[in-house]
Amino acid sequence: MTLIKSISGIRGTIGGKISDNLTPVDAVKFAAAYGTFIKQRNSDKKDIKVVIGRDARISGKMISSLVANTLVGLGINVIDLGLSTTPTVEVAVPLEKAEGGIILTASHNPKQWNALKLLNEKGEFLNGEEGQVILELAESEAITFTEVDDLGTYSKDKTYVEKHIQEVLNLDLVDVDAIKKANFKVVVDAVNSTGGIFIPALLKELNVECVELYCTPNGQFPHNPEPLKEHLTDISELVVKEKADFGIVVDPDVDRLALVSEDGSMFGEEYTLVACADYVLGKLGGGNTVSNLSSSRALRDVTEKHGGTYTASAVGEVNVVIKMKETNTVIGGEGNGGIIYPASHYGRDSLVGVALFLSHLANKKISCKELRDSYPSYFMSKNKIQLTPQIDVDKILATMAANYANEDVNTIDGVKIDFADEWIHLRKSNTEPIIRIYTEAKSQEAADNLAVRFIEEIKAIIA
Repeated sequence: MTLIKSISGIRGTIGGKISDNLTPVDAVKFAAAYGTFIKQRNSDKKDIKVVIGRDARISGKMISSLVANTLVGLGINVIDLGLSTTPTVEVAVPLEKAEGGIILTASHNPKQWNALKLLNEKGEFLNGEEGQVILELAESEAITFTEVDDLGTYSKDKTYVEKHIQEVLNLDLVDVDAIKKANFKVVVDAVNSTGGIFIPALLKELNVECVELYCTPNGQFPHNPEPLKEHLTDISELVVKEKADFGIVVDPDVDRLALVSEDGSMFGEEYTLVACADYVLGKLGGGNTVSNLSSSRALRDVTEKHGGTYTASAVGEVNVVIKMKETNTVIGGEGNGGIIYPASHYGRDSLVGVALFLSHLANKKISCKELRDSYPSYFMSKNKIQLTPQIDVDKILATMAANYANEDVNTIDGVKIDFADEWIHLRKSNTEPIIRIYTEAKSQEAADNLAVRFIEEIKAIIA
């Protein structure tokens, strides 16, 4: 059992001992720290609002209730969206003119996990400095609850399915008419979480026939909820059986989007962003893009094809957003299927991704597989090397950077080395003594071989 505290929130498994797991006590302590932080930065305001929402996992109702009542005890007014999505809460915070938001979800983690994801008044994730303040507050005695006459209020708002969908449909580049005329048929795997509410509702508004697979929001995940190829055999088979145009897969909190082509093959999580960026850049006549260092080179290729500039950020959604704002990016995100479209909001949003992808396919008038085949083809390998706690990982990474100083080396997050036809990214884990190794090349064999080569070089350094 595990409890992980980080600048982005608190995440852990349900049950067990306090401070070792995500117990009710830990949920209250961390919610109280966040609420205190929000009150401190809004000390001039009388009425402070925080929006909360949760995915459908089994522990969600319990954790949500604990968080909501803790905030009320701090004198904060809580707006509870109930069963919701990460992007929906992000959209709701500024619409409600709230001072913050909390999403109760462990994203792609299995059902025994839950987490508190923390937002600022813009509906964006807190930065590292803000997250550190909350971590320190959670361990301090500096939290004071209000007296009875100053308790906050609690209210429910179930209108955000419609509100979020309308926000998506109102986006200039979402071609509602073209999508409706295309008469698409798709299969949706929402892993029995809240995507089973939101994605079919969006598709209905777009006149898309929706075949639902695992769309009952009961938190009983029928397969590993991370939308990777090895977990998606059921939807691959059903897309072919139903003669659907493609399949849509979302994770439990609906901020990652994977697609399945009409022949049952994976479109590829990395290529969700590539396709949406291709559409947006084509419509705008160019523009800048951002993804993290571990994302596919295909986004760079597509961006440059449209005359734009691609920039890589450190890994992590907060880092991607910061770099997007710095470079005036029109679309960005992460290679895990996370689409960030600033015309909507600065957060990964599968509803936006679905709408942009449908628009692209409707305008292109080609099949999903044909669209995938039109992009540069790259293959990834993801590995790790286990080290002993005594080994200085930073020194190893510095040595690797020095050894390849004549290549294109980026050290903003670990060490990424770009070769002509392939790249490798070495990252230090913050929680265990390992180096994560990501490679990409023009064949799976080449990507695997590059990883093996660097694993051997690292072993030689520590021998």
